[in-house]
Amino acid sequence: MDTAASTAPETAAPPAAAPVSPWWERWGDRLNPLVVKEVRQGLRTRTFWVCFGLMLLSCVVLSLVAYVEVREAAFASHGRSYFFSFFLCLGVVHFFVIPYNAYRSLAREREDETWVLLVLTGLGPRRILRGKMTSYLVQAALYASAVGPFLLFSYFLNGIALPTILIILALGAAWLVFLTLVGVCAATLADGRLGRAFIHFTLLAALATALVQGNVAAFVLSDEGDRLLRNDGFLYAVGISLLLMLTDGWLLFEAAASRLSLPTEDYTRGPRRALLAQVLVGMLCGVGVWWFEARDHTVPEIFGIVGALHLMAVGLFVATDVDGQARPLRSGTRPWSLLRPGALRGFRLVVLLLAAWGGLFLGLELLAADTPLRGDAMRMATVATPVYGILFLSVAVLLGRMARSDRLSSPAALRLLFVAAVGLASALPPLVAVLMELEGDDGLINLLNPVVGIVNFGGYDYTTGGPKMTWPLLGFVVGVTVLAAFAADRVLAEREKRAHAL
Repeated sequence: MDTAASTAPETAAPPAAAPVSPWWERWGDRLNPLVVKEVRQGLRTRTFWVCFGLMLLSCVVLSLVAYVEVREAAFASHGRSYFFSFFLCLGVVHFFVIPYNAYRSLAREREDETWVLLVLTGLGPRRILRGKMTSYLVQAALYASAVGPFLLFSYFLNGIALPTILIILALGAAWLVFLTLVGVCAATLADGRLGRAFIHFTLLAALATALVQGNVAAFVLSDEGDRLLRNDGFLYAVGISLLLMLTDGWLLFEAAASRLSLPTEDYTRGPRRALLAQVLVGMLCGVGVWWFEARDHTVPEIFGIVGALHLMAVGLFVATDVDGQARPLRSGTRPWSLLRPGALRGFRLVVLLLAAWGGLFLGLELLAADTPLRGDAMRMATVATPVYGILFLSVAVLLGRMARSDRLSSPAALRLLFVAAVGLASALPPLVAVLMELEGDDGLINLLNPVVGIVNFGGYDYTTGGPKMTWPLLGFVVGVTVLAAFAADRVLAEREKRAHAL
């Protein structure tokens, strides 16, 4: 007879507990699994260890040389020179190697057609780009952690203040992030082999120039930092530079993500929102600086002209989007939906931003506390700068989109047409004036010249005691611009209807 114990089913053995991964791996995979993959892959490359070893060796040799010099001259101040030497070793890696490696990483994904596999993971373009950016910034932090003790060592050599070191490092970090975003965005620009080769060599030249600029700025700040920190103009310049690097970096990131998005997605919302935020922040900064500088007239003049030129360069890429939009997006698009895809909405957004920018800073000039001798002329120049931008954007759209050729109306062709139109309008009128035995900067002949025209509207004629140009002439340019912008808007609206009808 079987006992109860023999008839009872055998108790199953408990399953073995799965190994628990470290907390940093769990959090890394949760935040962005691509970061862990890219960091591990980057740390295994020969480039990382060669650059890391050479940088560390250079810093060690420089520190030994500094030790010998300090022993021979105990009261000498060598901090500035050795800080710049250590920063130069770090700058070569941060301002050239890291951005170039970020460019090659994304360009290789597109060349080897492995980008599709990354998209299939469900991360999306923004998370993938954010993961690649973070991975290279982690590598940059490893480089900086190796050079950090040497930079601190230079402070104890006397001759350089701690606030100067912190400002240089903060500006260098912002410059690193901006250049890395430039490299990532450049990898998304071209699709063909010829275009990729052109972008590759252009980026190499741009990074070499950025390396020189970053190191020259660090040298000037380390050499004149104590005096510059007491200058309000320098502090304003540092703040505006940081703001431009951060906002332009955000704009480049959104542009890269939109380039990698599908046509059925709302791919222009990110870049146009970043542009709108940049313009609003720029306006607030301009008003703030104008107010704190006791309503000085020079503030709106500088902000109005330089800011309009920057907005013109960025707006060229927004206003030259492809015609129309995907069918799933059409139902939710309204006349005021300027952040939606389509060249028509991009053109309208850029025109409105340029007009608002010029109007704001013209108003600040009219409310300025002082009225200098050239005040009226600079007000006309402040208005003329965005007006010329709208005019030649409209001319490029009319030349490219009125034609039936799809190749001439492509975004790249429109940008080339804009550059060609600006170049011809800047070069031909002075040549005509010389052939007619007139002055090269004659006001009437150069009335539609975007370069000489701005200079003429901002010029002052000391013989007559008034501005070189007049408000009626500026009114004529504004009238021509309004007609050209209206015609370009109608052309874009007609092309969008045709694109949606297909």
